[in-house]
Amino acid sequence: MGILAGFTRERRIAASWGAIFTLALAVAIVFGSRNLRHFDAALVGYTFSVLFATFGIVYRYSMWLQRPPTRLYWKRGWQMFFRRGHLGANSVNWVKRLTQDFALNQFIRHRGTLRWAAHFFIMWGCILGFAITIPLVFGWIHFESMASDPTWYEVMFFGFKVGAFPTESLVGFMTFHGLVWASFLVIIGVAVALRRRVRDHSAAALQQFGEDFLPLILLFAISVTGLMLTASYTWMKGYAYDFLAILHAITVIFTLLWLPFGKFFHIFQRPAQLGVSFYKDVGQSEGMAKCARCNEEYASQLHVDDLIAVERELGYAYEMKASKTDHYQRICPACRRKVVALAQGKLWAGEMSPIDITRA
Repeated sequence: MGILAGFTRERRIAASWGAIFTLALAVAIVFGSRNLRHFDAALVGYTFSVLFATFGIVYRYSMWLQRPPTRLYWKRGWQMFFRRGHLGANSVNWVKRLTQDFALNQFIRHRGTLRWAAHFFIMWGCILGFAITIPLVFGWIHFESMASDPTWYEVMFFGFKVGAFPTESLVGFMTFHGLVWASFLVIIGVAVALRRRVRDHSAAALQQFGEDFLPLILLFAISVTGLMLTASYTWMKGYAYDFLAILHAITVIFTLLWLPFGKFFHIFQRPAQLGVSFYKDVGQSEGMAKCARCNEEYASQLHVDDLIAVERELGYAYEMKASKTDHYQRICPACRRKVVALAQGKLWAGEMSPIDITRA
């Protein structure tokens, strides 16, 4: 009963969404592998770790979206994107931001070239690795020799033929070594990130093992053990392959199990930033709020009104009933600092009492 009593409404909703997504993925695995006909039982450990990670990620994401500020941004972001009169410009900006901020990581470049290079190589290495590994593990993609010509491979996706290529070709070489290229990208990114963390004193002063070093160690371990597997069956006639396969599996499964709880979770939060950008764009185009003290524009009127609503929902009361201004958020940040300084000066001079300050 104690466990059920602590299972709040928000947690029940998050757990429900997690179960729905996990079940949907399990059904997709069975369907995509043609009732597990193309599913490799040796990879069952990877599959269950992905299912666990799916539940954990969706659960945490749902909890995050249920927080009043996040929920409002999420709701407003969709509303602003489909706002009448702004859909065309928003669509163009979506493509632009998707290319610049995500594909090219331009939002990081202004913070330093090394930081950008680390993120860029790690991101694309991981994307390439997941894009290859997940469909293969789930049995969604497999390769079959052509009956008419065994030197050709047919690419089967969800049991349907989607292409073919010669085994001894550039396409075949690049395809079957895709995880090798992904590992090289990740290793380069990890090396750049470690160099920055070791030599940059400002980064070293703030870094923590669990948040800064452990993710890099895990990515490096996965990449290196994967390359060692390739070297074992390519040049070493399978020497120590079983041990390396187990070691690689341990590093991958541990990373997947840790995925919802560590720093990698921000990967799934970052796309929501696009909605915030649309919210800001539309809010600025529809009118700015002016400071009740200096009459200068300082934020969109939409943002100020929403901020007041969220603060009230969270139980923060910043109303100023004894003042000409109805709410503290109607004053710009610069004037807030000035008002505090002026009030403190009057208090020291004896011109105001502490009660007067609370009413000012």
